[in-house]
Amino acid sequence: MSLDKATVQRIATLARLDMPDADLAPMANELSRIMDWIEQLKEVNTDNVAPMTGGTDMKLAWRKDVVGDGGHPDKVLANAPERHDSFFAVPKVVE
Repeated sequence: MSLDKATVQRIATLARLDMPDADLAPMANELSRIMDWIEQLKEVNTDNVAPMTGGTDMKLAWRKDVVGDGGHPDKVLANAPERHDSFFAVPKVVE
């Protein structure tokens, strides 16, 4: 597939890119080569290839969806610059 400068300018406009006229011809050539490569990929026979969602066949570990405090409030609050009882202290932002 061959792209011309007008098509590249239209793509740049749609992508909200400011592309100088001097860059249109080289970009058209580069995009045309990418489109040719995609056309080559369409020729590959993938009839007996199962669709993939990832590189390995792994299952996620499931756990119960339980609301909790994390079990380590002292460790968490140790990171607080300021604390008030068992809460993070933050400056007032609304009058």
